This record gives sequence, structure tokens and C-alpha cells, in this order.
Amino acid sequence: MPYLRKTRSRRSGGAAAFLALALLTLHGCQPDASSAAGSAFLDAGGAFPAEWAFAAEARPVTASEGMVATTDEYATRVGLHILAAGGNAVDAAVATGLALAVVNPEAGNLGGGGFMMVRLADGTVYAQDHREKAPVAATRDMYLDADGNVTDRSVVGHLAAGVPGTVQGLWEAHERFGSLTWAEVVQPAIDLAGGFEVTGRLVSTLEAAQNGIRTFEASAGIFLPGDAVPTVGDTFSQPDLAQVLTRLRDQGPDDFYRGETAALIAAEMERGGGIITLEDLDRYTSVWREPAAFDYRGYTVHSMPPPSSGGLTMAAIANLVERWDLGAMGWNTPETIHVMAESFRRAYADRNEYLADPDFVELPVEQFLSDEYADSRAATISLERATPSAEVAPGIDAFLDESHTTHYSVVDAGGTAVAVTTSVNSWYGGKVVVDGAGFFLNNTMDDFAAKPGTANQFGLVQGERNAVGSEKRMLSAMSPTIVEDPDGNLFLITGTPGGATIITTVLQSIFNVIDHGMNVVQAVHAPRVHHQHLPDLVFYEYRGLPATTVQALEALGHTVRQRDPGPPDAYFAGGMSGDVQLIMVMPDGTYEGWSDPRRGGLALGR
Repeated sequence: MPYLRKTRSRRSGGAAAFLALALLTLHGCQPDASSAAGSAFLDAGGAFPAEWAFAAEARPVTASEGMVATTDEYATRVGLHILAAGGNAVDAAVATGLALAVVNPEAGNLGGGGFMMVRLADGTVYAQDHREKAPVAATRDMYLDADGNVTDRSVVGHLAAGVPGTVQGLWEAHERFGSLTWAEVVQPAIDLAGGFEVTGRLVSTLEAAQNGIRTFEASAGIFLPGDAVPTVGDTFSQPDLAQVLTRLRDQGPDDFYRGETAALIAAEMERGGGIITLEDLDRYTSVWREPAAFDYRGYTVHSMPPPSSGGLTMAAIANLVERWDLGAMGWNTPETIHVMAESFRRAYADRNEYLADPDFVELPVEQFLSDEYADSRAATISLERATPSAEVAPGIDAFLDESHTTHYSVVDAGGTAVAVTTSVNSWYGGKVVVDGAGFFLNNTMDDFAAKPGTANQFGLVQGERNAVGSEKRMLSAMSPTIVEDPDGNLFLITGTPGGATIITTVLQSIFNVIDHGMNVVQAVHAPRVHHQHLPDLVFYEYRGLPATTVQALEALGHTVRQRDPGPPDAYFAGGMSGDVQLIMVMPDGTYEGWSDPRRGGLALGR
């Protein structure tokens, strides 16, 4: 089925060269955030809460020959530079991903993995899985202590790392669909590694993660020079990473998986007590999988199949929600939030129980997508009261067989679209930098159920199917997504980081457009809610719901919790969740896009 140098100079070296070119090609593309932007949402009297941080009136970025939306200005400009140089959306996506590995080290990565959705101009859709894999030596109980309790070894340190997949995935995507040479798409990242100006975002994430980073000498030596977080405006260079990228440019993935970089990874593992070996690296492969596709109010949504839980869980939720008219019920009214939360609750119960690596267990794919499943689940939803999660068991009775993250969206002039979500799981992964290579390793082994039935770092309580296993891919919530309109034309490109909240955040960006008539700015800016079955809570962003709505939800029996506006963690910086990068195709074929202000990204077009 469709299944650091302490200087105050401006950007220097090669980075300045390609950024200067990009700026020339982008003249006039910056949006005027003060300009009003009409939409059905505003025309119908829609409004965000009075104390909400983001406005509904900013004008989207517009373009006709391509667009890139990422969490980082440097990376966005790299992608636009590649499009301006004649590259297609896949070329731009690969170059953008490698740039993020340099300028967004807390999430962009060489030492992690992810998922890529590609829709060619002819409408053919592809799903690529370059998720990390457990090392050969991994065992089911490797993260438990002598008493059977979960330790922190799946979160911090060398044992937390799965075999990285990003390099192989980007290489294979370029080999299959790229038009520029491999060297052309890698070079901008090399230039950035030679030195770029430190941004406020990099400073804020390093400040949040510095205690963990300081635990590891190689990590602190690069990212905390002089035992301190760099200052905004400093020039930050990464010579070890530049060498890795240069070898990647010249040798392709062979260096990373079988050459000098592979040897550095293996040596780091041996030094720190990890279990990734040269054999693990040599055996790694990315996989092209059948996309997960489902209908929502006449639109077709394409997203990732397992081992991402995104596509199937979104399908399960959407098939439930579709039984109510969210547009008529109103955006973020108590009634709408109640229907979404009850649908989220049920779909996550099934996600956590049934989904895992499809190469290891048989999955109830058809049930997740079926009307019969949605009918049976919808019949248990009452509009009068919330169902306690303790009463919501996994609901696929007929089935008897046995991620810090970043997202970016790209479209080119020809209509090829790419959505990529990539991760090292927590901010800066397990905090381990490969000595001599300069990049962080992931801690995605925590996405397994280290002890089935026990919550991981994101509060997800998962089942036996997602237990740790040798060479198994851990379950993910990453959901790069492409939506087609009822006529089968490209309509939306969307995705977000956010751990367990990824699925609900991506869906709300879709609901906001399709059900509530929002433009891209409003769909991204709108406050978000989340429920994941356990814990039994409706979360909402800081100041994202008025008190009357909270009271109405509590009267229905929901336990409602506002996100903490305090110091940032990996997914809820300042009480906010997600980092949506959204592009929409307009009726005249032009593009409108927006990058989530929650983490300060940028969408640009040509």
C-alpha cells in the first residue's frame, strides 16, 4: 500500500562567498511582517488569544521559482543558492541538510538519522528511511540495572548511540534524484565549517546543554572553547568537521562507513565503552519504503511509514477527526480541542502498542488506515466527557500477528517537493563528539522501549514490539509530510521537530489550513495542543489558550497543563512546542511559505 575564534568580524571565507551570491538572488524576497495578509480565517473573524506571542497578520513569503524553509538562516540560504545554481529540490535538500550539520549541531547532524519524503513533478511519491539502527551487539535489556530498572545509559554517553544513517540517506537521495554534482552540493557545508558567525540560537541551545557537553572532553573542547559558551557575533570554526565533509565530498559515503571517519567513530566507541563497530558501519543501509498515504476531506496526505510512526498515527487520528466538522466547530474551541484530544489519545495508545521496525515485526498497517478501525474507535468518543486514558486500551483487537530533531521543506520551480526530518534525538544527542571528527553522536537508542511499559525521556510508554534488538531500527515520531489537493496537485509541504508532539503538530498545521482556512503564517503561528495517551494530560503552549477554554475542557474531564515558560529543554523552548516549516502551493502555481518563529528560522524563495 502507499504505505571558535574570538573575533567580531563578519562572515568570512567561503561562507561569505556563497551567502553573497544567495543574497543577490533573493533581493526583495523577505516578507514585510507588518503587512496585513488576508485569509478565510481572518475573514471569518478568527483570532488568536490576546496574550499569544505570535500575530495572525504577517504576510507570507512568496515565490514562483522555488522555496526553502528551515530552522536556520544559513541553511535556508544554502538551499536557495543551490536552486539558483540550477539544482533541483533534492540537490537543495541534500545541501541544506549538510549545512544544518554545521550550523545547527544540536539537531542537524552527520551522527544521527532521519526520514525524507520526495514528490516528483509528475506526482510520484517516495519515502526514504535513513533512521539509525541498533548496533549488532545491542541486547534487549542493555539499559537496565541489576534490579531491572532503567538507567540513563540510553540518553547520555556512548551506549546511547545508534548507527548513524544521515550520510548514507543523503547520498542515496542525491544518487537517485540529484542533478548537480555531489561536490557542488557538499561544498557549501565545507565553507560554513570554515567559519560562521555565532547566532543567538546556537548560544541558547549550548547554554541549555552545556552541563552535559562539559562531561565529555572532546565535546567541550569544540563547543565550549575556554570552558564557556561562545558569544553571539564570534566566528565559530570547526576544522575537524570540515575535514570530514571534505572527505565526504571527495569519497562519498565510503569514508564515513568504511574509511578514516569510520575509524574515528569506532575508536570513539572503544574509548567510551560504546558498541558501534566498523562492522556496524559497513553494514548500514538506508531503505526506500512505500509511503503511508491517507485521505483527509478529499486531500491526500503522504507521510512516512514505519519505523516512523508518523504516517500511520496521523492517518488514525485524521480518520477519527474527519467524523466531526472542525471548521463549523471553530478553531481551538473547547469542542474542537476535545475531539482532537480524544482522537490523539486513542491513536497514540495504538501507536505505542503496535508500531515498530517493520523488518522485525508484522504491523497492522491496514487496520490503522481502515474506516472500520476509525468507526470502532470513534464510537467510543463522547462529546460530553473525556475518556480517562486508563480506560483506553489498544484497540486493534483483530490483529493477532506478531527523536533533537529539525525539519526542512523545499520545492523547486518544476514542482518537485522534498520534506526532511532529521535528528540526533535530544539536543546534542548523547553529548558525545567523535574526537577528530567534530560531530555529535545521536542518543536515539532511547527511542526504543528500554523497558516495555516504562516511559522514555519524552513520556512515551511503548510496548514489547519496540524493545531493543540487534540491528533493529527504533520507532520514531518524525513525520515529513507532503499533501496533495483534491485534484491531485501538490498543495502543502510540512514537518516539525518535537519528539512525541511531532505527529499532533504536523496534523494541526494541516487542520489549520484545510478546516480553518488559515494561510501559512497563521497555520504556523497558531497555538498548539497535544495529548499522547500517557501521561493523561492535554498540554498547551504557554499563553496558548484562554482561561475560559481551559475551564471548559476541565469541565469535560480533561486534565489540562500549560507548558512551562522557563529554561528551554529539547522540545519546549520557552513553553513553545515544534518548529514547523510550511510551504503551500497557491491556485496560480506560486508558492507561499513560512518558518516557525518559535525557534527563529527563515523561509525564502526566488
